[in-house]
Amino acid sequence: MAFQQPFFNPRVPFTGCIQGALHEGKTITVTGRVLPGAQRFHVNLQCGSRGNPDIALHFNPRYDGFLDVVICNTMQHSKWGSEEREYPAPMTRGANFTLMFLVNRDSYSMIVNGAHFMEYLHRLSFSRVDTISVDGGVEVQSIAFSNPAVTSPPPQPGYLGQTHCGQRNRNRSRQSKTGPKTPPQWCNTTQAPPPYTAQPPYTPQPSFVVPYKNIMAGGLYPGRNITIQGVVNHNADKFCVNLRFNSGVALHFNPRFNENVVVRNSLLKEQWGPEERTGGMPFYRGQPFTVTIMCDTQCYRVLVNGAQMFSYNHRHFLFQQIDILEVEGDVSLSTVLV
Repeated sequence: MAFQQPFFNPRVPFTGCIQGALHEGKTITVTGRVLPGAQRFHVNLQCGSRGNPDIALHFNPRYDGFLDVVICNTMQHSKWGSEEREYPAPMTRGANFTLMFLVNRDSYSMIVNGAHFMEYLHRLSFSRVDTISVDGGVEVQSIAFSNPAVTSPPPQPGYLGQTHCGQRNRNRSRQSKTGPKTPPQWCNTTQAPPPYTAQPPYTPQPSFVVPYKNIMAGGLYPGRNITIQGVVNHNADKFCVNLRFNSGVALHFNPRFNENVVVRNSLLKEQWGPEERTGGMPFYRGQPFTVTIMCDTQCYRVLVNGAQMFSYNHRHFLFQQIDILEVEGDVSLSTVLV
């Protein structure tokens, strides 16, 4: 699937093409700032750019009433449908924001500043959407696009031995029957269930070989997101997600179950830096997970099961050099979106 370069610092009003249109699993991330005196602004996902096109999703924060509100709607054949309103608007005047649209089979998920905000059921087929437009009291820093991985990479012979987690993947050869499809976890902002080690009711058959390694076309940039879904193995010791560049690791994200901690670190100039260990342990043996790593201008923000759990300030700032994604250790992978 073709990689689309982001739009950087576009002038508002802005209209741009979504290459390849929308499809399930695709994300669009808008980073920007609401102007201090803004009355309202909008982001439209629309079907074309000429004339008066149909608008599949009109996302419209408004600041001109008693309460700040976000109104969502669809326009078809020049007629608006019924409005859906969410209070309060999560973007505030004068503040920076990150707004992510995730295309699901039945809805759009909207995640604002790392937290799930709302769902909007499709009224028009998302496959018709090929244009994004932005207008109103807002400055846009970037509009970035991420596509789901569509093929499973082959095994990586050089990564079948000792991993960066110091652990061979003991369960890589185990195969289990495919169970029920895991529901989307973007809405799961509640507290994680208590840990247990009993056999869960299902274990999805892994679609990706672990250790997993893949090239991220174009490298990283503010607004790019990486989403990883899988299941922690039942007897897991540790696993890790690495964002690498040619001579080091920009982000080493390393849940360790025997220590009950998630370690974050960077490998720069062949030296590991100081570890970051705060933030709790949101992973459990035998349980499914969704990890989303959002690259911002100052830090990585890491969401686990739809809730922001960690932030990690950049230590390597040449983002385009960071173009290798690795997942190693005691997990089975089902989805990788880059």
